[in-house]
Amino acid sequence: MARFRKVRTDFWVTPIHSEEMTPDDRHFYLYLLTNQRTKQIGIYKTTIKQIAFDMGYTTEFIQTLMERFIQLHRLVRYNPETRELAIKNWAEYNFDRAGKPMMDCIFSELKEVQDISLIQYVAESIHKPEFRLLYDSFCNKEVSLHVENNTYLAPVWEESNETFTTRHTIRGQEEEKEEEKEKEQQQEVFQPLQEDHLNNVHHLQGKQKMKDVKDIIAFWDNNGFGFSNVNAKEQLLSWLDDCRFLQPKDVILKALKIACTNNKRRLSYVLGILKNWENESLLTVEEIDFYQENQKPAANNWKTTKPVPSGRYIPSGFNPDISEGEDW
Repeated sequence: MARFRKVRTDFWVTPIHSEEMTPDDRHFYLYLLTNQRTKQIGIYKTTIKQIAFDMGYTTEFIQTLMERFIQLHRLVRYNPETRELAIKNWAEYNFDRAGKPMMDCIFSELKEVQDISLIQYVAESIHKPEFRLLYDSFCNKEVSLHVENNTYLAPVWEESNETFTTRHTIRGQEEEKEEEKEKEQQQEVFQPLQEDHLNNVHHLQGKQKMKDVKDIIAFWDNNGFGFSNVNAKEQLLSWLDDCRFLQPKDVILKALKIACTNNKRRLSYVLGILKNWENESLLTVEEIDFYQENQKPAANNWKTTKPVPSGRYIPSGFNPDISEGEDW
């Protein structure tokens, strides 16, 4: 997936951000949402020392901020053993639409998560069913019970080591082997469930894509773009999958409407519009509308000048005597 993250413009006026958070809190939260180690699922590996290095703060100060976000704001969970951090409201910022590339990326990243309870933690704030189904397919009721106790609400920081280690003792080899065996058993139990949920997600995606294709073709045929131009339709429909737009169907329909308004019902004209929007990183209809509304006409730099009369220049106020110099 593309390596960029979205943050809503109302971030600065949301009550929890503007009233309950300090400036350092807001800076820290923006870092957690947008740093280079974030993943599409809202769960990623990091350390206190790495965060401190990136933000230019001391490790002690980052530890304080982490505790505030875990205990006070309750927007983050962190597993000190697996070094995995989860952001509660990740879906609010990053889950706009469920295309196949995004869902495949989410599925592959969820498989890498070691602490399954963090998946459940993020899933609780996901409202779109296609994303929620995929997260739920990885959740284990027994493991998710850890969310309800204080396992991660009161982390213990290592005072003498800046690499953010915990006071937990190192497990012996036998205990590690038992833990690996348990994980393998869990995987065997939940693999069929994961596949079932994934099939449901793909089914929903397929139905939505068929509807998108039908809407685009109907607009093309009903507005004079060429009913029999099958090749042009196929090229246009390829943008449903091969583009960065978060709302590909709506963006394509908007480009078609603009072509109708300008009476240029040609594929090349529509594709030119789409490529311009993609190059400007305008990924939704709202962003396109905002961009177009705020476009200012080019400044009118020329100045109106009076026409220069032909012939000799005559100063103002001079009254020539037309009879002067004449011989009568």
